[in-house]
Amino acid sequence: MPMTVKWYGEKAKAAERAGAARGLYLWAEHVLEEATRVVPIAPSGGTLERSGHAWPPSQAGFAGGSGLQAAVTYDTPYAVIQHESLDYHHTRPGATAKYLETPLNASKAKGIALVAREIKRALGA
Repeated sequence: MPMTVKWYGEKAKAAERAGAARGLYLWAEHVLEEATRVVPIAPSGGTLERSGHAWPPSQAGFAGGSGLQAAVTYDTPYAVIQHESLDYHHTRPGATAKYLETPLNASKAKGIALVAREIKRALGA
């Protein structure tokens, strides 16, 4: 008995990739939101806080690899110093050094769940 099989592998791979990209971006947005709660603010204003940005995989600017890498950045000349200097005193309640690293590490389970959810959505599961 003859049988016809239609292969949708490339379409499924593209949908999976799109879902993963969307999930990574949602994770980056979540990390940015959490980091904004603890980013140091100088008495003169919140320039560092306002410079925060989440980048989707298509704009994250990483060379090579799978391209499925989102990013969260703070763009001031002193962002790295504020992040790394554990001995700085911060006047904002809850502000801390490692304002990106801590929220990222705390959100790993949520990030994995976001990526999985978006892949399932993209595949219609």
